[in-house]
Amino acid sequence: MSLTYKDISEILKIIDSSDCEELVLEVGDTKLVVQRNAGGARAPRTEIASPPGTEPAPIAPLPAPADTPSISASARGAEIRAPMVGTFYRKPSPAEPAFVEEGQAVKRGDPLCLIEVMKLYTTIEAPMDGIVAAIGAEDAALVAHNQVLFVIEPA
Repeated sequence: MSLTYKDISEILKIIDSSDCEELVLEVGDTKLVVQRNAGGARAPRTEIASPPGTEPAPIAPLPAPADTPSISASARGAEIRAPMVGTFYRKPSPAEPAFVEEGQAVKRGDPLCLIEVMKLYTTIEAPMDGIVAAIGAEDAALVAHNQVLFVIEPA
């Protein structure tokens, strides 16, 4: 048995929403170590050990979530929340324009952003037709699970 991307993602969601400071999990030849220090200066750190005799791949420390733009109290509508911890991207690539801007009309299924976790990208789509009333994260910022990313006012 080995850990899948989905397993690790679920583990990180649980840890993110808890007060857990450190987790060490060994499954077969795989060892997952997640550490954080909520009050200290140290950034959270995740390591995955490789099977014996192989060179482990380096994993960079996870950055702490950035201060996010506050969503105006006047922005009313459906809140689109982050389904996972990851890096928020407003653009499909650095050279292209943002998927959406505040005040822009969107249709159900239109892409709003990408969230990247461990080099896997998840497209967040508009759940309904409407107008983008607010954007709650900066491009390339770390977002928390359940953080409000967008507010869409019904059309």
